[in-house]
Amino acid sequence: MLNALEIVTTVVVGVMVGVEFSVAFVINPILNALPDDSSQRGRSHGGRMLGAVMPFWYIGSLILVAVWAIAGWHHQGTGLVITAGALLILSVIMSVLLLVPINNRGKTWTTENRPEDWKEQMNRWDRFHYVRVAVIIAAFTLLVAALA
Repeated sequence: MLNALEIVTTVVVGVMVGVEFSVAFVINPILNALPDDSSQRGRSHGGRMLGAVMPFWYIGSLILVAVWAIAGWHHQGTGLVITAGALLILSVIMSVLLLVPINNRGKTWTTENRPEDWKEQMNRWDRFHYVRVAVIIAAFTLLVAALA
């Protein structure tokens, strides 16, 4: 049963990392290359869509990691799992304090009501997101290492 939990947790976290990596290095660069109206509309839509899903994915991943750490307490690699959990907690804190406030503003913008500094705000979100992606990649890497 522990093996199944380890695999499910690693896959769930890995897919989350893939989505966030894709946002940072594929989706947003594509949107940024579009004309301003299309870029802003795409980012607003993405903020609404992913903003509705990602909180559950982050918290669900954290819960799975916590269950893995508890269930595998006396097994090799538990320290790696706990450290991965700490990094996921950091990513949630970063999200709530840094990224969500910008996302909440951005997802309501239209071409008619967006602020003059909307690009600067999106660039700030991108910088915070790059750091968050690095944090969750590190967490995922630790989970993979814990499987060995």
